[in-house]
Amino acid sequence: KELAFLRDLYIETDWTERFTNLFDDNFKFTKEEKVLYVNAGTGSHALALRKKLKEKVELFAASETKELLKLAQAKADAVKADVQFSTDFPKGKFDAVLADASLVKPTDLKDFLTRIVESSERQVVFCLPTAGSFGDIFSFLWETFLNLDLLEHGAEVERLLTEIPTSSKVEEIAENLNLINVEAITKSEFFEYSTGEEFINAPLFADFLFPVWLDFLNQTERNKVVKNLAKIIDDECQELSFRVTVKATLIVGEKNNES
Repeated sequence: KELAFLRDLYIETDWTERFTNLFDDNFKFTKEEKVLYVNAGTGSHALALRKKLKEKVELFAASETKELLKLAQAKADAVKADVQFSTDFPKGKFDAVLADASLVKPTDLKDFLTRIVESSERQVVFCLPTAGSFGDIFSFLWETFLNLDLLEHGAEVERLLTEIPTSSKVEEIAENLNLINVEAITKSEFFEYSTGEEFINAPLFADFLFPVWLDFLNQTERNKVVKNLAKIIDDECQELSFRVTVKATLIVGEKNNES
C-alpha cells in the first residue's frame, strides 16, 4: 500500500512523466476505437489521454497491483472519467496497445512485450530506459563493492550494466514479435541530486530500483552498499550535484497481420 502512494506521489510525477511526455510528443492517435494501456500505475497518464481521445473511443487500463488500481479508480471516479481500470489484461483485441515498461525488469522484457503485442490488432507503443542509462551509478557501485570486499558479487554489477538493452536490440525484439515499421525515439533525461544522501533516499532508487538491482544481497549488505555508495558519490562530485542519465526510449510499431 505504501509503495502505491510513493509511486503516485514521487514516481508518476517525475520518472513516469519523462516517458509519457516522450509518448505525447511523438505519437498521435488516428482511427482507434479500442485502446489498452498496460502498466497504467495510478492512472495519471491514462486519465490525461482520456481527455484527448474522442468520446466514442473505449479506453481500458491495466494497473500492476490492486493498491495501484484503487488509487487509479479513485482518480477516475473523482472526475467521472470513462476509463475501465483493472489489474488484468482485458480479453479481446485492441486497435492500439500502449505500455509503460519503464520499471519492467530487463530479464522480463521479452515476455512482457509478447503479451502486449498479442493484445493488439494494429498499433503497439511502449517506453523504457535503454543502454546508456544509470552508467555512473553502476560504475560507483563497482567501486563500492571493491571497498566493501564484496567483489564475489562483481558479476552481478556487470550484469546490471549489460542487461539494459540497446534501442536497436529492443527494435529487433519488436520485429521478431511480428511488428513492422518499428521506430525508436530516444531522449536523454537527467535526474539531479545535490548529495549522495539525497540520491540514495530518493524514492525512485530507495524503494523501486535498489531493491531490484541489489536483490542478490541480504538486507545488512544492501544497507552497507547503499551507504558507501552515497559516500563515494560525495567524494567524487565534491561540491557538484550528482547527475543520473537515463536514455528514455519510445518504441512505435504496427502489427503485421499478413504473416
